[in-house]
Amino acid sequence: MIRKSMCALAAAGVLALGVSSVGAAQSGASGWTGELPEEGFRYDPNSHSREVTECDRMASHPDDPNRVAPGMSRSKIDLPKAIEACQQAVANDPTNPRLNYLLGRTLGYSGRGAEGLANRQAAVKAGYPQSLFVVGYMSLYGINQQPKDVCLGAELIRRAALEGRLAGQLGFVQYVVTGLFDDCGVAKDKAEMQGFIAAARKQFGGDYYQGLLADLLERELNQR
Repeated sequence: MIRKSMCALAAAGVLALGVSSVGAAQSGASGWTGELPEEGFRYDPNSHSREVTECDRMASHPDDPNRVAPGMSRSKIDLPKAIEACQQAVANDPTNPRLNYLLGRTLGYSGRGAEGLANRQAAVKAGYPQSLFVVGYMSLYGINQQPKDVCLGAELIRRAALEGRLAGQLGFVQYVVTGLFDDCGVAKDKAEMQGFIAAARKQFGGDYYQGLLADLLERELNQR
């Protein structure tokens, strides 16, 4: 019963993140390299330009801790204009992981996820926290033409948790205790995961449902 309740809460949390389920199970896509920053790397927001671009104004994700403009929900994005703006922004600053993430986001929402694969790769390789979680989640299920790779997803979501991304902190523990990552070599250190839950609690701001999920995860983890 605890595990069923936990899964229901986690599913609701994922939907709240605005991760699209359109195009799920498209595991036949190709081209993902899976390159990651070195273990122990931490993203420095000031390592790339934080100048606000039109791409940021039109496509920033509300939950991105490193966004430089107010977040836009998927339903409010003018996708054709946002794609054009983000393509121009990336052309002007091709190594900026935030802009690459945003171009990948808008292309994915437009059903053109395969076109944004290189942009996702660039953001992930740079260790951009939002991309670590979002691309990790999409990798679990082959969403938005992201090649399905559960173990790559496991590592990316763990990296997102290490970067302090709330969805990664709770999501990684949830997937571990429900067995999704059993066949993956990703680190599943109990003390580290307890630290993820403790760090997540500091970000809740009194949210009731997130608190319930943390309690459920903590009980499941302590029983392992």
